Parts: sequence; structure tokens; C-alpha cells
Amino acid sequence: MTGPLPYVTAAWPGSGGRLKVSPEDFRVDELPAYLPGGAGPHLYLHVEKRGRTTRDVVKSLARTLGVGERDAGYAGLKDRAAVTTQWLSFPVARDPDPATLAGEGYRVLTASRHQNKLRVGHSRGNAFEVVVRGGTLAAAQASATGLAVAGLPNFFGPQRFGADGGNAALGRSLLSADPSPEARRAARDRFLRRFALSAYQSLLFNRWLAERIADGLFAAALLGDALKKLESGGVFTCEDPALDGPRVARFELSPAGPMFGHQLRPAVSGVPAERETRLLAAEGLTPADFARGGDEAAGTRRAARLPIEVALSPHEDGYTARFALPRGSYATVVMRELMKSDADLPDDGE
Repeated sequence: MTGPLPYVTAAWPGSGGRLKVSPEDFRVDELPAYLPGGAGPHLYLHVEKRGRTTRDVVKSLARTLGVGERDAGYAGLKDRAAVTTQWLSFPVARDPDPATLAGEGYRVLTASRHQNKLRVGHSRGNAFEVVVRGGTLAAAQASATGLAVAGLPNFFGPQRFGADGGNAALGRSLLSADPSPEARRAARDRFLRRFALSAYQSLLFNRWLAERIADGLFAAALLGDALKKLESGGVFTCEDPALDGPRVARFELSPAGPMFGHQLRPAVSGVPAERETRLLAAEGLTPADFARGGDEAAGTRRAARLPIEVALSPHEDGYTARFALPRGSYATVVMRELMKSDADLPDDGE
């Protein structure tokens, strides 16, 4: 499913409006998993950028600092068409003046040191400040209130799939016994292979979640469900819906949808098992087929429903929405619930 996804706030009208009229309309601040300790062989730089990708800034700073781009570290990629802040790490011995490291479209806010390289995933998530120009504040507030009660559907945003779903299609071909010429080329590029396979897994997750919402099971705990503890991340099988259902309602637990893979433990029984089996069968796949994707297609579980609080305030040309999301979740999914418009949602990734 790369087309329109269901809304959990469909009972409320959308605010309408436009996003990203200027980069300043979309601010993203990384929430680090930890702050640098102040000592160690790795230079940590807190960087603000505008109109540049994370890779652009990493490449420029690595060149300035005299280290290889591959030796640099970052927790995640940040949007180009926005104002964003994040930490980057470089294995350099000297402590440069942060003011001397500024480049086109970025500046260094703070410099520190730490014992280890910053790795992908070393963040708690991101805080967003989004201006919706021409949007109606009252309508957005109604949807935001509904979203706080219903929870955020943890869909992957459309940018995950590429133009016309091309990334996901490439990932599907990589799992085929007879991959396309494009897939054969992608198989030799580790980054592209991982990205394409993840896009395809994400597409299947979105289908699973869209079905679950359509069936009225978004906030339910079913016998045989894989459930995720939202605080610790642990996953277990639901054996007592009467016990686990209230914990789902309180956002202690969430149904955990499949990011299909050859090492993923499938749902064991009932409606959850039937749904997962049917989704794969519709694609002509079994879990074993994901072995063709190697380690990049091992599989995991993703929370389907997240708590969300959106703070809204008037803007001279609409309204501003402020909220935080865990890593791997998409601001565009929040904004589509408020605005009720997929057509006006740009990417919130690079």
C-alpha cells in the first residue's frame, strides 16, 4: 500500500494548509540517546544545518578535519528542506574552534568529546516544530485531541518508498529467485540493498497496519498478538487479551507489526497469524525467501500505536505544531492526521 492510508482521526475535519513553504517552517531537533562525556578520542559536534543533507555536512566537515568520511558517525539522517540540529562524531585529536568549522548551509553550535563513535540509532528520536501556512487552528486542535486519545498510527511515510514506490519494488526484486537487472546492481551496493529491502518491509508493515485499523483492531490486544512494551522495547505473545488489552489502552503496550524477515518469529495463532500469512502469500513469499536479503532482511517487530501529544499555537499565517517522536517515526504521519491531506505532504527525510 503506497496510496492513501486510513486516518485514525477520520471523525474530525482536517485543517488544510501547506507545509515547508520555507525551510524555517520545518524544524527538527535530534534528541540524543546520550550527551558526550567531555573526554575521549572522538570529537562530537552539535551541528545546525539548512538546505543541506546530513551526508553533505559530514563530507564537508570530514574534509575540513582531515579524516575519512567513513570514519564519521551520526545517529540518523536529517531532512534537507528544513532547519535541523544533530550530533556528528569524528576521530580527530585536536580541538578546533567551532566557529572555524562553519560551511555552506551549516554551523557548529557546540564541540565536545566522547569515548566512542556515534552510531546509527544512537538517538531517542526527534522534536519537531512545524508551521502550517493557511491551516485552520481550530480544526487542527480537534484532530490533535482525537489523536492523543486514539494514538498515532506508526506508519512509514511515503518518502520511504521513493517515486511511485520504486524503492519498495527494488526490495521485492532483491528477494526474487530471478531478480531484475536493477536489483542485481543494487545487490552489490550495501547501502542501496539495505535501503531497498527496508522499504519493502516497510510497505508490508503499512499494509498490515492499514488492515488492522480498517478492522477496528488498532488499539486491541488479540490472542496470539505480538505485543511490544513501549518503554523497554521487549516483545511477547499475548496469551490473555483481558489482561493485556487495558495495558494497550494505557499505552504501556502496542501491537507489534511485522517487518518481515527470515529470522522473524511469526504470530503464533488466530487472527494475527492468519493476517501475516495472508499478506506474505499475496506477495508470493514465505519467510524463508527473505534469506536472499541476508542480514539486512532478518526481520523485526515495530510498534503499531504510539502515544502522541501535539501542542498547537497560532501563527500569523496559520498555526504551528510542536511534538516529539521516537526514532524511526515520521512527522508527516502526524501532519496528515491534522491536515487530512496527503497531496500537500512533502518528505520529512532526505
